[in-house]
This record gives sequence, structure tokens and C-alpha cells, in this order.
Amino acid sequence: MAAVGPPVDGGPLVVGIVGAGTMGAGIAQVCLQAGHTVRLNDVSPQAVAGGRARIADGLARLAGRGAISAAARTSALRRLHEAADLSALAHGGGHARATRAGRPVDLVIEAAVEDLALKRSIFLALEATVSSATLLATNTSALSIDAIGRDAEHPERILGLHFFNPAPRMALVEVVAGERTAGPVMQRALRIAAGLGKTPVACADAPGFIVNRVNRPFTIEALRMVEAGEADVPSVDRALVEAGYPMGPFTLMDLVGIDVNYAVATAIWQALEAAERFRPSPIQAALVAAGMLGRKAGRGFYGYGADGRATGVAPLPASVERPAPGSPVLAAEDVVARLELAIINEAYRAAGDGVADPPDIDLAMRLGAGHPTGPFERARALGLGSVVRGLAALERRYGERYRVAPALWQIAAV
Repeated sequence: MAAVGPPVDGGPLVVGIVGAGTMGAGIAQVCLQAGHTVRLNDVSPQAVAGGRARIADGLARLAGRGAISAAARTSALRRLHEAADLSALAHGGGHARATRAGRPVDLVIEAAVEDLALKRSIFLALEATVSSATLLATNTSALSIDAIGRDAEHPERILGLHFFNPAPRMALVEVVAGERTAGPVMQRALRIAAGLGKTPVACADAPGFIVNRVNRPFTIEALRMVEAGEADVPSVDRALVEAGYPMGPFTLMDLVGIDVNYAVATAIWQALEAAERFRPSPIQAALVAAGMLGRKAGRGFYGYGADGRATGVAPLPASVERPAPGSPVLAAEDVVARLELAIINEAYRAAGDGVADPPDIDLAMRLGAGHPTGPFERARALGLGSVVRGLAALERRYGERYRVAPALWQIAAV
């Protein structure tokens, strides 16, 4: 077994970031603000330069608002170093902005694109380069930790550190244990994440981890309503905002990127044996094919102006099948109830599958998805009997995707 390193979590670390895109740069900024040294690596020198510029801009914005001092901004940028290759990332040196030559990197966070073969190759290369005491983490949001570390010689030091976008602002980090991740590695990673000013939540290596699985009905069921002609895009969004959610599901998909949401939905659906409740929507497939990817493309479920603000509902592509005329329209309270019941049901399924404990699922959903209450908290407020009856009625109307989770049946029957 590889060493897991000394308990240096309370002092400044050297953190390597592989991948200098939006997430990599955001995670690097978080580490810099916590006082750590960061070595930023990417196969593209242009990406590294772009990542540095993004970090500098983020720090400048914080300083402009008075959230950090000008001295703290300057200090953070001095601790940001570009690593031309993995050897420079592991040991320092190898670049004009060399850092602490000879000091091994304490933690590497991989933030490359969501490609399993690519991530496997990165981790194999890291194993051959970094110290045996270095923790190796992936920021994947959808791929299996065990699959990424499948060919590793020391999988016990590999885990997931799933930051949410934008990393500098989002409080949650899902700390994901693979089947072979060592207990001391998980404990050290939880301490490091907390030291970054984040709220870490431990979970098992399961499709979608906590938030991307439990919150999946928020978008999938909203899409089903539009598919069936039971509601339109703005009425669903409006109903959820009025119920206390920070934004509606269609606004959320446009913000995240419809292509990204569709890819994650497809990956989770496939990983969970094509369960009907996770079946991706043909509306999303049509939007992706049409290049209507959301805010970043100027069109998605809404159109967007040059300033990024929504200008109105965008017409769906002609390839989207229209519902039969005369479909019943759901009231706002029914829209909210249907989504909440589906989320509650999935939370009980996830807990029953051992993904995480109910309090951690509640916390993750509040911090990572912005829900006003966690699903177990919401279930208690509604009453478990009412939840089961509501799900049973939805199953009779819509089919098996609303079948009551076994763990919920067991508790409600007590």
C-alpha cells in the first residue's frame, strides 16, 4: 500500500491541478485563497494562460468587492505556478515560474474533460511521476472512481473531489470513496476540503454520486411535463421559483449547458441499467443536435442577448414531437409536488443503495442544488404516509418511474 502522507493538512499544501479550463481554474482559485501553492498543468499552453487569466480576474473581482485585500490577491497570484508537464507538477521546476523546486506535490486534482480513457491515462502517468504520499483526486461529476483507477498500482490513494460550478462560490464538495480508497485517504481529503472553506460530504462511488443522481428528477420530470403538453417551459420555472427554489429546471439547464446536462443524464441512465425514471428526454437530444445549448450558445430553452440575459422563450426545434391538443394542464402546486415527490423517492433509493446517509444527502441537496430543504426534511414535513400515497397515485397515472423506493416503503410501514 502507498503511504498516505503526514497529517500536514493544517499547513500550506502544494496542490497540482491537471486541466486549466473553467473547473480547473476555479478549483485552483479556491486553493490559492486558502493559502496553498498551486501548480497548474494542461496539455495546451493556451489553456494554462487562459486559466491564469480567469484566476486573476476572479481574484480581482473579490478584491474589488472588498472580499479579500489587495495584498491577499497579490500573494495568491505569486503562489500560482505553471507546470509545463507532469514532472514539473510533481516536483516543481521546469518552468520560468518555478515553485519550491524539490518539494513534492501533496495533492493532485484532475479536472480534465469527462472522458474515461483520458482520465485513466492521466492517473497512470501521475502514478509514475508523483510521490507515493501524494493524494490523487478526480473532479469527475459522472464517471466511476473505481473505473478511473482501474489500472492503478495504488488505487487506495485515488478518490473523487467533486467541486460544483462555479467552484469559488459553491460551498459543497462531494468527497467520493472508491471501493479501494483507503480510510485514512478519505479522512485526509475531508479535512483538506474543509480547510478550503468548503463543506465536504462523504459518499460512495455510485452513478451521479449524491446531487447529480438525487436531483435528476428536477430536470427529467420537468421535461416529461413539456413532452406531454402538461406545462410549458416558463410556467414550470415560475412554479419552482415561487416555491422557494433559486431557479427553475429549464433556466438551470440553460445555465449549466444543455449538452452537459444531457451527457450526465445519459451516463447516469446507462450506469443504472437504463432505469425508466432516468431515461433522457428527446427534447434535450433535439436541442443538442440543433446547437441550442443554453446561455453559452445564445439559445436553449430561452433566447439570450449579448449581455447573457434571457430575452424570452426560444421555440423548440421542429424535430420535437408536439403533444396532442387538449392535454390537461398542471396547476403550479401540482408541478412542484410532482418534482418534489420524485426527488424524495430518489433520495430514499440513494440512501437504500448506500450512496450516503440521509443527513448528508439533505445537506448536499441544499448546498449543491440550492434546494430550500433537503428531501428527507421535506418528506418529514409532508408526512411519510402522504408521500407514499402521492407516489402511488403518480405511479398509477405515469407508470413505474414513480414506484415507491423500497427504503421508503419500509420506513413508512413502521
